[in-house]
Formats: sequence, structure tokens, C-alpha cells
Amino acid sequence: MIENPIESFNQKIKKRRVAVIGIGVSNVPLIRFLAERGAKITAHDRRTRGQLGSIYDELRGLGVEFVLGGSYLDEIRGDAEMIFKTPGVRFDEPAIAEAVAGGAVLSSEMELFFELCPAPIIGVTGSDGKTTTTSLIYDMLKRAGYKCYLGGNIGSPLIYDVESIKPDDKVVVELSSFQLHTMKKSPHIAVVTNVTPNHLDWHKDYDEYIEAKKAIFANQSEGGRAVFNYDNDITRSLCAEARCGVYFSRQNKLTDGYCINDGYIVQFKNGKEVRRILDTRDIYIPGVHNIENYMAAIAATEGLVSDEIIRETAKGFVGVPHRIEFVRELGGVKFYNDSIASSPARTTAGLNSFEQKVVLIAGGYDKKIPFDDFGAVVCSRVKKLVLCGFTADKIEAAVKAAPNFDGSLEIYKLDDFREAVTKAKDIAEPGDVVILSPACASFDKFKNFEERGNMFKQIVKEF
Repeated sequence: MIENPIESFNQKIKKRRVAVIGIGVSNVPLIRFLAERGAKITAHDRRTRGQLGSIYDELRGLGVEFVLGGSYLDEIRGDAEMIFKTPGVRFDEPAIAEAVAGGAVLSSEMELFFELCPAPIIGVTGSDGKTTTTSLIYDMLKRAGYKCYLGGNIGSPLIYDVESIKPDDKVVVELSSFQLHTMKKSPHIAVVTNVTPNHLDWHKDYDEYIEAKKAIFANQSEGGRAVFNYDNDITRSLCAEARCGVYFSRQNKLTDGYCINDGYIVQFKNGKEVRRILDTRDIYIPGVHNIENYMAAIAATEGLVSDEIIRETAKGFVGVPHRIEFVRELGGVKFYNDSIASSPARTTAGLNSFEQKVVLIAGGYDKKIPFDDFGAVVCSRVKKLVLCGFTADKIEAAVKAAPNFDGSLEIYKLDDFREAVTKAKDIAEPGDVVILSPACASFDKFKNFEERGNMFKQIVKEF
């Protein structure tokens, strides 16, 4: 008789001493899940009881103990048998590493979900485009009639749903490098949209970032499939390391894989076109990068959805909030929210989505990503530039050092975000596009990119 992973885990976790690092979006459902199975939980968080608010009282009611404040990691040593860390905390944090060296098992909400989930998982990662690609895959599968679950870095934490998921269901997850860094199990179908420098404030270097991304396909079992962007140098090279790699390319004709032919997304096998899948003109959401996102989603769902469903999705899928999201038109000026663009590469893709030069609002938290190449992009694609946040001076310096900078680009720097948005509105002329596409993370002024994007939309709607 095959052992049920969930039943086995329920027996294993009962009365075990468990440390949960971080009381955030994914770990609160995890704590509930573990508490219901009789684990003895200590929750560690840098916030105070007052800052946790009602969550503290709820978890205390479940029997959870707490270690809070600046020394929240100090009491892990020697006490925990299992440690579940939030993705934002590194595995080699000294207190965690010491506990692991002493015999504690290190895991996370997503790693546990992968161990227990009875359904096949489709996982998507990449420096840019992963949220839209994940959402497209989920939308296609839903339209095809599957019962689907969406989670990981988007959607809702899935661990609490794991007992409801059936083997015939489909699970689609977006995975960040933080989540992948310590994962030892890979999804059945993996997608790597692209890899460019990102999160270098958290990873030790670019090589470590790349290694983290590789975990999405490194442990695939027989029958698994991994989808790679041929046009990206890193992902093209990674394909050779996969058990079963599939390419997609917007810029090149492929002998095998998914590419563009006569304006259509097509599939080639052995040098011959075998499927003419989607007219790229039918894709509702703008930008050539979204053609790539469709290609990745089509490759991931091969054999699962029909071409008719793909075409239906292209015409009906309106995009994801904060990703070149149209906000309003005012006085002939169109305002777009692209707050998700937290890297120069992502903002470059956003700028290239418009035929005209735009009024760009950029800047934010410094992730230690160089802006050298981005400066030239700004000079060629931006009409007027409004900078705000910690990186304002760095972006300005990169723009002025660009070989195509001729001194004519108007650059404005403001400390206050509302003032920056208002300045962009004031300098825009009828027919212009104003876009918030920061090329940086939001943590200098906001909790996350959603909060930043929502504030932008609120300000614009108040004009």
C-alpha cells in the first residue's frame, strides 16, 4: 500500500518542536496548519507584539509561543527540531545554520507544500515576466476545465489547501529565487522566463542568484519538462542541464521549439512547422515581452490545453495589476501603472511596449543592480524623466553618462512620491504617456510594489 504523504507528515509533526521564522503572509497559514497537527510551535519575528496586532492573539490562542523583537533569532539554537523560514531570511543566517548543524531540519511553507501536494505542479521563475506567465498558465488551464490552484509568490498560500487538492487537479506557482534557494524538489513542469541581474542586495553575487533559479528544474523526475527562453544568454545555457529542455524564442527561428513565423506563434519539430498556434496581433495585453510570456505559457501547457483555448485566452486575458496597467486618461494624457518593474530589465521591457517616448517615473530602493545600460535605454525611450527614491542620483548619473545622452532630456528629482507623480502630470502634454516603471524595489518608501502601485493609482485618480 502506498503511504499517503499527508498522513505520514501528520504523524511525524505531532508534538515536535518547530520554529517558524517570520510571521508573514505565507507563514501564518503554515502556523495554523502545523498547530492543528499538534506541533509545538515557537514563532520568531522582528516585530513587536503591538506591531503584530490581532495575529498575535489568534496564534497565541493556538498555543503558539513567541520570540519577538531585534533578537528574534537568538533562541533557535538547540531547541527546534524543525525550522520553517520565511523566504526573505537566508538559510545561512548564523543562528539558523547553527541549529541545522545541531540536527534541526530546515524547510519552508513552499518546500512542505511540494512534499505533500498530490497533483502535478507547474512552476514559473525568472527575473521578469514570471507573474504574467504564471497567471496565463493558470487562466489557460481554468478555461480548459481543470480545477486549478494558484500560489507561490502570488495568489494565496497553498499549504492550507493541500488536503483538498486531488491528483487530477493542476497547481501553478510562481517561485522567486528566495523560495528556490533551498528547495530540493522541482515542479513537474518548470518555466524560466529569463535571467538578468536582480536581488543582488540579498544574494551574495550573480552566480548565487543563477544557482537559486536552477533549483526549479535541477531535481525534476523522469517525465518532467523545463521551458527556457532561447533569447536570453543564461537561460539558453541552462537548457543543457535540464532532463528534458524545451526552448521558446521571439527573436530566432528554432529547429525545435516555439518561435515566431509570419507573425504567428508556432511550434517547430525537426525543422518543420507542426502547429500554427496564435496570431500575435490577437494578444490583448501590449508589449513584445508579453509575446514571450505567451510563448512560455504555451510551451508549459503543451498537451494540456487546445489551441482554441489559447486563442480564447489571448483575446480575453486583460493582464495583471501593476503590470503596464492602464489607470486613466486625463487631458489627452494616458497614465500607466507598472509598479512591478523592480529591475532595469523589466522597466526596459515596459518602455519598449510603447511606440512613442514616454514620461517616466522611476527610482526606489537600491538592489545593487547596475544602471549603466539602462541609462542609454532611458535616453532613447524617455521624453521626460521624473526620479524619486534612494536610487534617483544613481539613475541620473547613468543617464548622463550614456553615450546617447545629448543634454536635451529633462530630468526632475523629488523626495516625495506624491510630488513626483504630480510633477509628471504637470510636465506631460496631450498625447503623452506617463508611466510609473521604477526599475527598483519599493522598500525605501513602501511595503511592497503593490502598495506603491496602489498609491500611484490613487494619486492619478484624484487629479
